[in-house]
Amino acid sequence: MSPTIIDRPSIVRSLNRVGARRALQRVGALDEPTSPLSTDTPEVAQLLTDAGLAARLTELARSLGRDPREVRVEAAGYLREMGATYTGRAPKDWAAFSRWLSRAHDLIVDPEQTRQLRALDRKYSLLFPFSHRSYLDGVTVPAAVSGNGITPAFVLTGANLDVFPFNHLLRRSGFVYLRRSTTEIPVYRLVLRAYVAQMIRNRRNLCWSIEGGRTRTGKLRPPAYGVLRYMIDALDTADTAQALIVPVSVVYEQLHEVAMMTAEARGSSKRPEDLRWLWNFGRSQRERFGRVYLQFGEPFALRERIAELRSDDRSGSRAVERIALETCHRINRATPVTTTAVVCLALLAADRALTLDEVLATVAPLARYLGQRRRPVAGAADLADRATIRHTLDDLVRSGVLSCYDGGTETIWRIGPGQHLVAAFYRNTAVHMLVDRAIGELGLVAAMEGGQNGLRTANRETLRLRDLLKFDFFFPRRREFAGEMAAELAIVDPGQAEGLREFTPADARRWLAGSELLVAHLVLRPFLDAYHVVADRLVAWEYDDEPFDESRFLDECLRLGRQWALQRRLASEESVSLELFKPALRLAEHRDLVGSAGPRLAGRRAEFLREVRETLRKVAAIADLAYRERP
Repeated sequence: MSPTIIDRPSIVRSLNRVGARRALQRVGALDEPTSPLSTDTPEVAQLLTDAGLAARLTELARSLGRDPREVRVEAAGYLREMGATYTGRAPKDWAAFSRWLSRAHDLIVDPEQTRQLRALDRKYSLLFPFSHRSYLDGVTVPAAVSGNGITPAFVLTGANLDVFPFNHLLRRSGFVYLRRSTTEIPVYRLVLRAYVAQMIRNRRNLCWSIEGGRTRTGKLRPPAYGVLRYMIDALDTADTAQALIVPVSVVYEQLHEVAMMTAEARGSSKRPEDLRWLWNFGRSQRERFGRVYLQFGEPFALRERIAELRSDDRSGSRAVERIALETCHRINRATPVTTTAVVCLALLAADRALTLDEVLATVAPLARYLGQRRRPVAGAADLADRATIRHTLDDLVRSGVLSCYDGGTETIWRIGPGQHLVAAFYRNTAVHMLVDRAIGELGLVAAMEGGQNGLRTANRETLRLRDLLKFDFFFPRRREFAGEMAAELAIVDPGQAEGLREFTPADARRWLAGSELLVAHLVLRPFLDAYHVVADRLVAWEYDDEPFDESRFLDECLRLGRQWALQRRLASEESVSLELFKPALRLAEHRDLVGSAGPRLAGRRAEFLREVRETLRKVAAIADLAYRERP
């Protein structure tokens, strides 16, 4: 296979059409593909003369058995590699180019939220961890910050996006390029920790992806702890620094790159981010794709939260993890439901073509539920409005996600050929809004099948499910979670709103049978089917006398998942995904079922498999109730 040849001159000539060439020439980006900034940034200059960093580097050199001078030279190189600033015309030039890059969407930001952040910006370093559904997020979030009168944020981004010639422009526009794999580079890790600490001491605003990479399923991924850990370390070394975590949700009505991401989730290789990739990505944004909604979640003071966790002996050692999970929970709370998500949910649930009236009838109970739980809807859209739903259906037809047929007596819509995973991506942007409801339904199934103490049985079941699904979804602390379950119970039985009371299996059966909205099979089945594949492969795993080979194991999961999908043993192909297998594997590791020779390993793996199968059986009971013919 011949190598890809990148014709830089022709692409650079093309850049002239969007006004980018002149901007790149101003910073010399077209002349030196890999040169660093010509002068050291304030943070780099401060750290190069910092006695404390020099002492730590000397200590590290001794522990590594290396020459301290050699380590200091290496550290200086890393610092200059990270260095970023806002200088000259570069920020304005990048802003102009980024408007072209993101022209497919209209950015919607709540002005009241930005007004509050402007006040906080005068006192704190604002840390903006954002959800990551698109490459555009790294453009959208800093634009929303600086465009609303808040001090511009430095963007911590992966070195994979260090692409000529834009890397020159971006380094002068506040983009800090970080290496993704640093396990074998202790000097780099020490320097990065010092660099982040210095930025917080200098009261810089920072933003980064809390997930560490784009979601391939539409749902928020498990958080990456690295950057957050460095920020917590920074506060330990900067006594006077004050920082606020400001969770950021970014959700799009539609995205051009979804098909590519869903293919990657099923094992396709990811294309490297080079110049031609960047140019093609920009060109793909020519077609308008609706709005992007950026919401700021409830901020919290990082130093105070750390102190609270460390004062608790049970969780102090897990402060980074707890703060990351709380941040993700707040991002989900801020993420609104889009009309695209509810329309895709309706059509995926039906698994057939629907008329407009049928789509509206399917969406109506969901709209009422969201209103009862006071969940945000993007753009304050009326999900029961006929014109709103029709407009969304037509937009999804234009993008190819849906197909329609109007040759009969009524126009009907269905998921387009090969588009089920794309539709599932959009549905999953709202799945966090329905997880509590789904868990509550399964709690009632357990109560329906259990003894007379229905409330206790349901509570025990919902806590079990919270533990089973905690690597896929972000739950609040147990007390708050219990409150969420009580709120769900009050919807199916308004009498519970005045205070939880005992109920019988017959009550649980009646509530489920009479419910206009059942979602457990729609929300949880894809994830539990993936858990089923992982649990099955663990039981069959024959290589426990060797170091656990995760790549080999996940490849086996993909192969079995494809087989089960063809046999209709899985509800949909959506479950055949590395993105869904990995959290299940993390859960198994947490339960000491992977890479262990502990007691009863085979028996405990079999118990895990039985637990997943039993949960799927209860999900099937909800599906039977949902799909039965109602009078």
